[in-house]
Amino acid sequence: MRVIAFLFAILTVTPLFAAAPSVPPAIFTDPPADHAHPAAMTVIHVPSHGLQINGVVYSPAGPGPHPTLVICHGLPGNEKNLDLAQAIRRAGWNAVTFNYRGSWGSPGVFRFAQNVDDAAAVLAYLRDPANAAALGVDPNHIAIAGHSMGGWVTAHTAARDHNLIGAIMISAGDVGRLEEWGHEKLLAFMADDMESLAGVTPESMVDEIHVHAHEFALKNAANGLIPMPLLVLTSDDGLAEHSDALVAAIKAAGGKNVTTSHVATDHSWSDHRIALESTIITWLSGLR
Repeated sequence: MRVIAFLFAILTVTPLFAAAPSVPPAIFTDPPADHAHPAAMTVIHVPSHGLQINGVVYSPAGPGPHPTLVICHGLPGNEKNLDLAQAIRRAGWNAVTFNYRGSWGSPGVFRFAQNVDDAAAVLAYLRDPANAAALGVDPNHIAIAGHSMGGWVTAHTAARDHNLIGAIMISAGDVGRLEEWGHEKLLAFMADDMESLAGVTPESMVDEIHVHAHEFALKNAANGLIPMPLLVLTSDDGLAEHSDALVAAIKAAGGKNVTTSHVATDHSWSDHRIALESTIITWLSGLR
């Protein structure tokens, strides 16, 4: 009876394994250990405009150099997508996370206008020959990704940096369009999303958006993104139109290297984390 029960159990779970090929092995399988070149986690301090912002490099096993994905967090960054970082590492990439000036312990005060500069500083740090060698980074194979406000940072950064091999926007919010919410709603939003940010008040954050709305707008990145391989992922969070408008502007300007996908989930992809990781890893594999 035990043998029959065992065989029945195997037959019962077979459909689950049959569906597995659509999910990259990095989602559910640890890679072989490399005792000569083990996987590692390294804290980094990145120079940015006279300060040193905090970051972490999740390095895969193997001698390297490895392709690298820089991940930009949102506002304030409660969802840091560290499960994505770990999956990316299992897929053989370095995954780099960092905190903008004035956020999550990085020194300085937080300002929206600084975030793109901080992302650029991280890229410069990783491309420095000494740092690249120490961290196993292939400076010619770096991509960037960002969630929410981090998607906005990603778009503006990739529009300026054509040495990147690709860019990924996850439920991006266009900081330049937040004024459309109206003053009181935006003020309440900032009051609820300023934890871990230094040197700000809800009023100062709303004022910065008001003053810089035109230059912050995602549409300004469209021309710079025409040649860039771009993965744009949207969700049912009320912000999809922000990304859709950017994609439309890129295509209208002649861009043809944009991949889009909309998923019925919340802003943080709370019930679609494996789908998110699978989509990104599969897309990244096409860049290598």
